[in-house]
Amino acid sequence: MPAEPTLADSALSQLRVLVVDNDEAHAQAMVESLERSGYRCHVATSGPDGAKQLEQEIYDLVITDLVMNEVDGMAILERAKDALPDAEVIMVTGHATVPKAVEAMQLGAYNFLEKPITPKRLRAVVQRAADAVLLRQSNLELHQRLDERFGFEGIIYASDKMKKVIERVKRIAPTDSTVFIHGENGTGKELIARAIHQNSPRKAKRLKELNVAAVSEQLAESELFGHIKGAFTDARTDREGAFEYANGGTLFLDEVGDMPLSTQAKLLRVLEQHEITRVGDNAPLKVNVRVLSATNHDLESLIELNRFRRDLYFRLKVVTIELPPLRDRREDITPLVDHFRRDFAKKHNNQVRRVSPDVMRRFYTYDWPGNVRELRNVIENMVIMDDDQELGVDDLPPDFTDFSEEDLAAAGPPSHMIGRTMADIERWAIEETLQMTNGNRDEAARLLQIGARTIYRKLKDYQAGEEDEGD
Repeated sequence: MPAEPTLADSALSQLRVLVVDNDEAHAQAMVESLERSGYRCHVATSGPDGAKQLEQEIYDLVITDLVMNEVDGMAILERAKDALPDAEVIMVTGHATVPKAVEAMQLGAYNFLEKPITPKRLRAVVQRAADAVLLRQSNLELHQRLDERFGFEGIIYASDKMKKVIERVKRIAPTDSTVFIHGENGTGKELIARAIHQNSPRKAKRLKELNVAAVSEQLAESELFGHIKGAFTDARTDREGAFEYANGGTLFLDEVGDMPLSTQAKLLRVLEQHEITRVGDNAPLKVNVRVLSATNHDLESLIELNRFRRDLYFRLKVVTIELPPLRDRREDITPLVDHFRRDFAKKHNNQVRRVSPDVMRRFYTYDWPGNVRELRNVIENMVIMDDDQELGVDDLPPDFTDFSEEDLAAAGPPSHMIGRTMADIERWAIEETLQMTNGNRDEAARLLQIGARTIYRKLKDYQAGEEDEGD
């Protein structure tokens, strides 16, 4: 009687394996051995065929012979790391090419198998690589579940600055304090407001979002406090305002700096007395609403211009969250680009698989005046226009391309590097790229089109050299 499938067997069956070997019999032998363990295998019997499959399909594990005609194993490794950065690559090599296989590991390969390969050795090495892939996937899924549980699923970040923002949000959210969120347009202030509400004791109640700048001055009070029938022209029925609608929950006032002064005075009274009066009515109504507010304006400057009340400012600003602009947290660009690429590829039914290094270089040198919102719009535009499954320079909006080319030219190698050794130029390129990616070594490796392990090794060599000089 066959054994019941285990959870591990089920997980392995979800992994897609590509075997690339121009010895068809050898490739089939490996496939048969792995399929008996539950892996889903695909075969490419030449380097070009393997490269083509890497462009067209998604794999979790790639096993490739090192010595092949036309496209060898090193080229397969490079293409796999570019197209499928989360996949693990195992090299198959003869005794004479073991040093080359070790070099491949330094460039990002997981391990190598020396011929002749026994089924036991094959399954052991592939199992370890599969465990590494499954662990990453498990950690990603756990992170996503935690994000969903705590209301941060729409906030994509990797930078220390945003980590500190999220940590602050987690501390603030369970309280009932009013919160003031300050940041440039497009930094995601509304996402932070939603995360605060989702993590608060009020999460079962309503969150009402009101963009004050989008409301005319004449209707601002009605939008906030409601009105009764006949209060003004066209007031044909009673209408509840934002405070009534959000009673027991949270009210998010976006662009609060654009609120008329007359309305500011009434808002201050509501915050202090916890009651509202509908326009045209005399009877006050008790409300229990937590108020979050946001603006891209400098409210202190507006106070000096007598355009914003100082007392309201301090009443709204019990706790403050400062959102950094995207240009100050460039290491968030990579996860944001990947998130938007996947999201819009699905939305527009366009199988965009990657973003070219040239595009990423431009993204890292651009200052993003529109912040995350601008990046999101650029990616959606590129996905719509793309016809080759890669977001390249040809997919960039014209104005963005023009700006980026100039910026890239201005950011070219400095004149003092001319005449220096290749080792010096290489170090300069690595260190400058790391600075551009705010220390993200994996992304720097991707931009430089070298293995991440190469960067780790180079940095270690640089550090050792400096220590030797110190001695």
